[in-house]
Amino acid sequence: MEKEAPNLPVEVISYILHFLSMSDRKEASLVNRAWHAASLDQSLQKNVFYHLQGTYDSLEFIRSLGRRQTSCVALSNLDGSAASKMVIQSIAFHLAPHLKNLLLRDNSITERSFVALVPSCRNLWGLDTSSCNSLFVPGTLLSTEEIRARTAEALVDLRELNLSNLRYLSDLTFNRLSECTPKLQKLALAACPIAFEFDPYRGANTSNSTVSLTLNNILCFLDRQAVTLKCLNFSRTSITNEAVQSVVKVAGLNLEGLVLQHCKDLSDDAVCAICTCQPGLTTLDLTGCAELTDRSVTAMDSCVFSMGAILHESLRELDLTSCVYITDFSIYVITNYLKGLTALRLGWCKGITDSGLLGMNIANDNCQLAMKHEKPQIITESDMEPSKEKEGASLRALTCLKELRLTACTKLTDTSITREIRFQELKTLSLSMVHEITDESVVSIAVHCRSLEGLALNHCGQLTDQGMIAATSHMKRLTNLEISCCDKITNQALEVLMQECKWLRSLDVTMCNGLTIADIERLQLFHPRLTSIKAKYLGERTYVSDSLNETG
Repeated sequence: MEKEAPNLPVEVISYILHFLSMSDRKEASLVNRAWHAASLDQSLQKNVFYHLQGTYDSLEFIRSLGRRQTSCVALSNLDGSAASKMVIQSIAFHLAPHLKNLLLRDNSITERSFVALVPSCRNLWGLDTSSCNSLFVPGTLLSTEEIRARTAEALVDLRELNLSNLRYLSDLTFNRLSECTPKLQKLALAACPIAFEFDPYRGANTSNSTVSLTLNNILCFLDRQAVTLKCLNFSRTSITNEAVQSVVKVAGLNLEGLVLQHCKDLSDDAVCAICTCQPGLTTLDLTGCAELTDRSVTAMDSCVFSMGAILHESLRELDLTSCVYITDFSIYVITNYLKGLTALRLGWCKGITDSGLLGMNIANDNCQLAMKHEKPQIITESDMEPSKEKEGASLRALTCLKELRLTACTKLTDTSITREIRFQELKTLSLSMVHEITDESVVSIAVHCRSLEGLALNHCGQLTDQGMIAATSHMKRLTNLEISCCDKITNQALEVLMQECKWLRSLDVTMCNGLTIADIERLQLFHPRLTSIKAKYLGERTYVSDSLNETG
C-alpha cells in the first residue's frame, strides 16, 4: 500500500516555494488548499502588485487586502474626486502600515491626496510618481516644514524612487523629495527635461530653481548620496558625453545599474568613461543609442571589447538593442568575457550572423589581453587586429541566460539557432523578424529550452503547423506566444497549443492569413483562460451564419 503524502506545516511549504520560479509556484499553489495558503506568504509576494482603481468599487477590496497585509499596490484613475479621496483614506487606514511598494504613475493625484497617503506609509522601499505631472505643477509639494518632516520620517528607508516623465520637476521640488530619502539606492529620471549644458546658477553653490531641473543640482545630490546610490536611469533625455562623464566620475559613486535608453547624443567616449569609472556595473542598458559611434564600424567593436574586458566579472544584463554597428566580433567579446550574463538584448543588430553565434572566424588571442594588466584598460582597434581570424566561445557559453532577444537579426538561420540556443533556464526569447528560420529551429528551441515562458516569432513566415505542433508538447510553461504574420499557422496548431500549454494567457496572431475570425471566436469560447488575444487583420471568414442564409 502506498503511503499518503505527509501533511506539511504551511511554514515548511512556504520555505519550499522560495526555491521555485514564479511559474512553478503557480503550479504548486494548485496542489491543495494548504499549498495555496502557503503561496500567499508575504515573503513570496514581494513583486506581486495589486492594481486598484480610484473608485468606490475598490473600497471592499482594499479592506480585504489589509487583512492579508498586502505590501505592493499600484493605483490608477486617481484625481481630485470624492471617490479618489475616499480610496486614499481607505488605503492609508488599511494598507499603509504594510506597504513596501507604492505605484502612483500616470495619475492626476493632487498634492493634498499625496500628503494624506505617503506620510502614513512608514515602511516604504519603493515609490513611483512617474508621469504624475499634476502633483508637481504648483511647485509647492512638501513646501511646509511640518509636512516635509512627516514625509521624511516615513521615507527614511526608501530604496527606489521613480521620478520619470515629469515635465514640471524642478531643482527645488527634487531637493525637497531627495532630502527625505537618505538611503536611496535607485533613482529614475527618464524623460525628464533636464538642463545638462545650461547652468542657471553661473557657478554658484545654490540650487533652488523653481522652473528647471539641472545637471549641477543632480551632481550635488550624487555627491551627498554617493555611498548609497546603486542605479541611475537617464533614459530618453538629452544627456551628453560630458554629462555622463561627470556623473560616473562622482567620488565614492559605485553603480551597479545604469540605464541610458534612447539617449541619442551619446558616443563611444561616454561608454568608455562608464566602463572605466564604474567597473562594478551589473546592468548596462544602451537600447536605442544608435549613434554610439560617429567614427566607423570598427570604433564600436573596440568599445564593446573594452566593455567586456572591464566589466567581465560583474555585468549581468546587457542591452544593445538598435545599436546597428554591432558585428560578429562584438558577439565574440560578449561570449568570451561576459559569461555571467542573465539577459542579453541585441534586437535590430542586423550585422550579426551565424558565424558570430557559433564563435567561428573571430578573434581569440586577445581574450587574455586585458587580463594581463593589473588594472582594466581600454582596448584599441590595433590591439585586436592580430587575432580576428581565430575561433572563440559560442553563444552557448552564456550558460546563465534567462532572457535573449535577437529581434530582426535577419542574417541568422537554423544553422546557429538549432546549435546555440540551448539554455535550461531561458525564460524569454525573441526571434521575431528572423525570416530564415524554419520549423527546425522552433522544435530545437522547445526541446532544449524547457523553461520558456515567453516566445516571440512574429514575421517568421516559414513556420508551419507541423513545427508548432511538434514544439508545443515541450513548452509546458509557456504563458505568452507571439506569432503574428505567420501565414502558414492554422487553427489546427492553435488547438494543440491550447491543449498542451495549460498556462498560456497571451496570444498574438495578428495578420495570420491562415486563421479566420471564426477560429479566434471558437478559441475564446472553449479556452477562457486565454485572457489576451491580438487578432487583427486575419484571413477571410470561412463560414456564413444560418441567419444570413434565410431568405425573406
